[in-house]
Amino acid sequence: MQLQQLQYFVAVAETRHFTRAAEVVHVAQPSLSQQIKALERELGADLFLRARGNITLTVAGEALLPLARRILADADTARHEVLELAQLRRGRVRLGATPSLCTGLLPDVLRAFHDRYPGIQLLIEEGGSHDLVRELARGALDLALVVLPLPTASPALTTVELLREDLVVVSSPESPRPGGGRRAVRITDLEGERLVMFRHGYDLRELTVAACRSAGFEPDFAVEGGEMDAVLGFVRAGLGMAVVPRMVAARSGRGLRVTPLARPGLHRTIALAHRSDVAPPRAARELQRMLLER
Repeated sequence: MQLQQLQYFVAVAETRHFTRAAEVVHVAQPSLSQQIKALERELGADLFLRARGNITLTVAGEALLPLARRILADADTARHEVLELAQLRRGRVRLGATPSLCTGLLPDVLRAFHDRYPGIQLLIEEGGSHDLVRELARGALDLALVVLPLPTASPALTTVELLREDLVVVSSPESPRPGGGRRAVRITDLEGERLVMFRHGYDLRELTVAACRSAGFEPDFAVEGGEMDAVLGFVRAGLGMAVVPRMVAARSGRGLRVTPLARPGLHRTIALAHRSDVAPPRAARELQRMLLER
């Protein structure tokens, strides 16, 4: 008994017509009929009652039909599982993330993923949440780490919250302590301080500026327009202080003084996003699992 024969049998059982069944399985009708007859010989029973213009299942055919469907479904599942495993030996994952997350969250997770799946190519794109959402929507990324709330609502995306991270103030150890040396500073303590500020479109820029304005003052920029590495370098050089995620400060602490923000402080919510209408590839789903379980 061959899978192909069972496929032909199910096609005839569902169409009740040999010619239409042959069209469904893309084979010549005589070949389909020969395979059905061979299956009947193998089983020792007729599967169809053949009357002109009327094809019906015999009792044996009725008994075989659910079994044949299950066998074909199991074969398809086995084929799919093997293909999925093959995708974890080779392939790629296209992951987008904000620059601060590339510095703080991703290195350890990506190292663990690479150790487990060395054949998977990791393609990382840095950008602001707005840009990453656009790249996800057009299919250029499989997954993206974004900051919630999203800049614009996108019903085509599914987001899963990963973590809620505190923001801290970093400054040069050679500079005066922010907030007069208190162990934790308030946003109002940043009034009159020179800030090193990220470029436009950076989630952290928008969050910090909004917090300052909510506290009743406009922030004073010593330098603006940098990415994360540049901002941290300018702070180390004593050009000013900056508000950055705690994970970034912890990884980049050498040459930096880290001061927490007093309650309620500032926080950001990180989420993992993917398109709702397309399931991510197996390798991307595995990376997603590792991020959620980190």
